[in-house]
Amino acid sequence: MNKPLPPRYSPSLVALHWLTLLLIIGAYASIELRELFERGTPERDFMKWLHFNLGLTVFAVTGARLVARWFTPLPAALAGTPGWQVLSARLLHLGLYLLLLAIPLLGWAIRSAEGHEVSLWGLGIPALLPANEERAELLEEVHEVLGTVGYFLIGLHALAALVHHYVQSDDTLRRMLPARR
Repeated sequence: MNKPLPPRYSPSLVALHWLTLLLIIGAYASIELRELFERGTPERDFMKWLHFNLGLTVFAVTGARLVARWFTPLPAALAGTPGWQVLSARLLHLGLYLLLLAIPLLGWAIRSAEGHEVSLWGLGIPALLPANEERAELLEEVHEVLGTVGYFLIGLHALAALVHHYVQSDDTLRRMLPARR
């Protein structure tokens, strides 16, 4: 017998969703704020270090989210949701997950290809690639383009949630908010 689907996302998925958002804000903010500091200064180096570590943490948390999604039943689309919206949401989520994995992996590959030691919050991790400056530059271009795509997909995701909440007056956003006690 099939269990009924839950009316909202599990507390673990809700927590991981909002943690991911905070980490992404930190990663994007740190790389933008680095421009306030001159090249070669400790402050600029710190912003780059923070960007890298927050980005790889996004990768790890995304892995945890995917595991949680595998083992946790997800709520069905709300009754009356048009098929095109369901498909659009699935495609947008797929795009976001791909970016949440690809962008940090590219950052890791860039650091490796630049010949830098690679660590996550001070713990050494293996290089993904041998040092190759030409490859590092190409990877950095792809990383930056995907980062820009990320801005748009995250904005579209947030806009869709707000339209559901304020225009369509449905529970789409509420299902991803922490439960009230």
